[in-house]
Amino acid sequence: MTAKRGRDLLIKIGNGAEPESFTTVAGLRASTLAFNAQAVDITNADSADMWRELLAGGMKSATISGSGIFKDAASDAALRAVFFGGGNGSFQVVIPGFGLVTGPFRLTALQYDGAHDGELKMSLTLASAGALTFEAA
Repeated sequence: MTAKRGRDLLIKIGNGAEPESFTTVAGLRASTLAFNAQAVDITNADSADMWRELLAGGMKSATISGSGIFKDAASDAALRAVFFGGGNGSFQVVIPGFGLVTGPFRLTALQYDGAHDGELKMSLTLASAGALTFEAA
């Protein structure tokens, strides 16, 4: 993969319709998608010579974070609805030149901050809440 612009890593929120339509969370200046694979230890008294045994597949998760400014009332309202609704939302991350990651996420943090002489900023953190799909670009 050749070099890509960081601004092209997009976080999108779904509208819950069928078929689902995704809207870019506008105004983000920094976005991150992290995949994690956690080992699940299943070692027990019968393990050969007490060597650690790990459950095949383990536990996979993903975390999305972003920060920026407000630009779009529709995506702002959708984020607030997901957070205050307390449930999971459908999100999609566009990784330029790589593909799309789509699935359910819990909005675990939604933060607003700003200085009296600056713009209002927001940041968000999402934790995967189910199976994710990947579609290659």
